[in-house]
Amino acid sequence: MMLRIKRVPTVVSNYQKDESEETARRSGGCGKNCLRSCCIPGATLPLYAFKKVNNIESEKDVLGIENKEPPVAFLDSLVLGEWEDRMQRGLFRYDVTACETKVIPGEYGFIAQLNEGRHLKKRPTEFRVDKVLQPFDGNKFNFTKVGQEEVLFQFEESEDGEVQFFPNAPIDVEHSPSVVAINVSPIEYGHVLLIPRILECLPQRIDHESFLLALYMAVEAGNPYFRLGYNSLGAFATINHLHFQAYYLAVPFPIEKAPNKKITTLKDGVIISELLKYPVRGLVFEGGNTLQNLSDTVSDACICLQDNNIPYNVLISDCGKRIFLLPQCYAEKQALGEVSLELLDTQVNPAVWEISGHMVLKRRKDYDEASEENAWRLLAEVSLSDERFREVNALIFETIASGEDGIENVPELEEPDTRSQSLEKENDITKSSHQAMVSGTQECLVLQ
Repeated sequence: MMLRIKRVPTVVSNYQKDESEETARRSGGCGKNCLRSCCIPGATLPLYAFKKVNNIESEKDVLGIENKEPPVAFLDSLVLGEWEDRMQRGLFRYDVTACETKVIPGEYGFIAQLNEGRHLKKRPTEFRVDKVLQPFDGNKFNFTKVGQEEVLFQFEESEDGEVQFFPNAPIDVEHSPSVVAINVSPIEYGHVLLIPRILECLPQRIDHESFLLALYMAVEAGNPYFRLGYNSLGAFATINHLHFQAYYLAVPFPIEKAPNKKITTLKDGVIISELLKYPVRGLVFEGGNTLQNLSDTVSDACICLQDNNIPYNVLISDCGKRIFLLPQCYAEKQALGEVSLELLDTQVNPAVWEISGHMVLKRRKDYDEASEENAWRLLAEVSLSDERFREVNALIFETIASGEDGIENVPELEEPDTRSQSLEKENDITKSSHQAMVSGTQECLVLQ
C-alpha cells in the first residue's frame, strides 16, 4: 500500500540562504535575524496561549473549546499551515514531500521512507555519544542561532485561562518563551521542533516543566496522527539544546499496535505497563487523575534514566494520553563492535521515530528490500536484553516510589509467554557481556 502524502509546492534552496546583507539593513544585528541578543530586540512572533487544565479525560476542557471555536485551528492552520508556508519560502534543506513512502506488508505495518539525502544534509553530531547528560555549549549549534523566519510561533500557557492567539507578540527575553520551529531536515510532513524556554539554553535533558509542555502540545493538536518524540543524548539526539520533535503521519505506528501487560496502577491513577510482542522493550504510561500526574510520573522515570546515564527515547502518542518510554543500547553495541556490518551499512540511526516503526532509509536498496523481518532485526539490536531491562525497571520504580507515597504493589516482571519467536531469538543474541547497570552508577553505558 502506498501512502498518499499531502503535496505542497516548494522551491528547494540551500538552508538559511545568505540574505544577511538585506536582513542586516532591515533589522540590524548580526544579519542572520537570529534569536540571540544581537537580533532579538524589538522582534515579534505569533503567540499561541493554551488553556491549562487538570482533567485529562475532559477533552473539550483540555482543548479549551467548550462552547466556542478556538481563535485559530492549532494543528491545521498554525502548525501545518505555517509549516507549508516555510516550505514555499524554501527554508528546508530538501523537499520531504517528494520522498517515497510505503507501508511494509506484515502484521505490524512498519512504514518505510526513502530519504537518500538526509544524512548528507543533516547537521553532524557535535558532542560525545557516551554521556546522556552534558553541559550546554553555546559555541556549538543551538536553536538560538536559527533565523526567526524558521520559528512558527511561541507556545505558552494562557494567563487568563482561555485559549488565545496573538499574531504579533513581542519576544519576552526575561521570560524566555517556548517556541515551535521547523525542522530544516524533516523526515515527514509537518516536522517541527518544540523548544522549551529557548533563551535559557537548556541542555538535552527532560525536566518536569518541559515534559508537561510537550504533553500540552499533543493535547492541543487533538489528532492521534500528530505525535511528539524525544531522543536523549546517546539515543541519537543530534543537538544538545532541549527540544522535542513532532510531525503528522496519518497511519498507526507499529508500536501503537503492540499489546502490553499492566504492571501496576499508581494511587494517582497512572497505569504503567510493559510493551509486549515488539522488538524493543519498553514501558507504557497512561491514565492519571490529571495530565500533571501522568507527566510527573513519566518525567520521574526519564530523569532516573538520564541520571543513571541510560540513553532513552520517548514517544508521546494518542493526543498525550499514552507515552512510550524506551531505554536503548544501540550506540553502545556500535562502540563494542556488536552490530553487524550489514546493519551498519544501512546508516540507519534508530531514534524515536525508527523505534516507533517509521523507518527512514538512506539507500534505494534498503527501501526496495524493506520487510517486516528486516525492520524487526534492526530494532532488536536497539533493545536492552531482558535482564538489563528488568534492572532498569527496578531503578525506575524505586525512583517513582521515592517521589511519592502513591505507588502500590509492583509485581515482579514476568517473562510473558506471548513474546514472539523473533524476540526470543533476539534475547539469545543479546545475552552477551554488556556492562551491568546498578543503582547510582555514573559509569557510561556507551563504551568507546
